[in-house]
Amino acid sequence: MRQNKLKALRENAAIINGWLAIPSSYSAEIMGHQGYDAITVDLQHGMIDFASALTMLQALSATSAVPLVRVSDNDPAQIMRMLDAGAYGIICPMISTPEEARRFVAACRYPPLGNRSFGPARGLLYGGADYPQHANSEILTLAMIETREGLANLDAILATEGLDGVFIGPNDLSLTLTGSASAESRHPEMLAAVERVVSRCRQTQKIAGIFCTSGDAAARRISEGFQFVTPANDVMQLGRASREAIAQARGNAIPTTGASGY
Repeated sequence: MRQNKLKALRENAAIINGWLAIPSSYSAEIMGHQGYDAITVDLQHGMIDFASALTMLQALSATSAVPLVRVSDNDPAQIMRMLDAGAYGIICPMISTPEEARRFVAACRYPPLGNRSFGPARGLLYGGADYPQHANSEILTLAMIETREGLANLDAILATEGLDGVFIGPNDLSLTLTGSASAESRHPEMLAAVERVVSRCRQTQKIAGIFCTSGDAAARRISEGFQFVTPANDVMQLGRASREAIAQARGNAIPTTGASGY
């Protein structure tokens, strides 16, 4: 089976993850060739359905980026379908309890370690003929911490057998802790929450991931101890590049954006 290089990479360097919200195999292919370690196809907040996600995963398979999917929710059927379509890892939103974490991981693992139904389809094409024998150890599982309850249950969630790590959804976590969505919040509660996640992941040797609004923000997060960073998504990068090009053409100051980056 094709090895999931993210599992080895995290031991030596931070994983730089691209993020796709635009339903296009062409844009997925372009992003996949830019040097990202992984690319995530976003089914939760991206404008992407299964048919589009399939073509995007096919496009990514021709690049060196590891194909990941953020599913829309903790639905075993969708998780299994995306793995069968060739995703090499799943990011699952709104994991707030250890029971939810176990349900998520179980959907990603074949028996006896989980309850994933057999039918790997594109998994065999991308992973190789021995995919069924090794998928349990190669598929990456990241649970999103986005709620006050999830933060309170962090230790129990990290203790979930088979969970590779957690991924902070900073806007949702900021919204629930401070009443305002902000991906780069400096609110004391958010700073404490971020530090707690990094510290507990370090102690348990699990991946600490987070969404960022820019490359600079991602570099700061790496310096804080995060091992998996997303320096904005394709929509944010397209919008930012367009604004900068227009400003430069007109001889104006390059505009800045708000916390969301859009």
